[in-house]
Amino acid sequence: MSWNPAIEPGCPDDVGIDAIETLIIPRSRDLSGFEVRRALPAPKRQMVGPFIFFDQAGPAEFLTGTGVDVRPHPHIGLGTVTYLYRGDFHHRDSIGSDQIIRPGALNWMVAGRGVSHSERTSAEGRSGPSSLLGIQTWLALPDSHEDMIPMFEHHGKDVLPTIEDDGASVRLILGTAYGEAAPATMFSETFYADVRLDPGSRLPMPDDHEDRGIYIVEGSISVAGQVFEAGQMMVFRPGDRITVSGGPAGARLMILGGATMKGPRYIWWNFVASSRERIEEAKAEWRAEAWGTGRFDLPVDDRDEHIPLPD
Repeated sequence: MSWNPAIEPGCPDDVGIDAIETLIIPRSRDLSGFEVRRALPAPKRQMVGPFIFFDQAGPAEFLTGTGVDVRPHPHIGLGTVTYLYRGDFHHRDSIGSDQIIRPGALNWMVAGRGVSHSERTSAEGRSGPSSLLGIQTWLALPDSHEDMIPMFEHHGKDVLPTIEDDGASVRLILGTAYGEAAPATMFSETFYADVRLDPGSRLPMPDDHEDRGIYIVEGSISVAGQVFEAGQMMVFRPGDRITVSGGPAGARLMILGGATMKGPRYIWWNFVASSRERIEEAKAEWRAEAWGTGRFDLPVDDRDEHIPLPD
């Protein structure tokens, strides 16, 4: 989920397997009955381009009347991306956004100086048995936008560009790739896309971005003759031309990357910042619970509970 339960989380045939700079095996964590796999941040790789947090939520199955309930919680210095394959989330935030997200659509919330939000399975989703599978990521904001006014955008799947060619289908979620541009407002060079590969079909990775990575959601792929399975993330060396091939059952992937940050980023709980001082200020304000008088408030229609600052 875009809530972080931990405090300090801590290629083509003519290239070799050493084109993979980092291979990440995500850590698994159980959150109230469903599994989350965290690929970023990882011990050997904090970020891929601006992406500083990457979670796979599910797959999970829920009985009638049950679902996900992530109570209001805060963010600073980042943008959150919610993208679902199955299930739904009811997003509400402290700037008044109230939006149900369904598979193939994009929720893009930019925290800037500070925002809070909740994510819960919708009333419709609880009306019968339901399933959940999705990816949630955070993008660190550049220095110039760390203190911007929070904003929220929702883009349906029908407006996200789709590129299809010879067994490969790419839905561009954020940024620019393959000559297309997604509609969400971006603040640094980025690409992020949902990819389906038929068995044996090939996908060239964008070669006009400094950092590039792949996360395998389902199925498998091969890179330079080596097979990689679902639940793995790989980050490629800058500049290499990389092509991946779908495995015997095909594959569902997220490809991601962009320009690296110009300076370090610190991460503590749900806060990302270019300095530890910014994080300490945000901690103090959330702990004070003085809603509406500083950087934080609670969602308009979800004010009865919240996640307190961890000890």
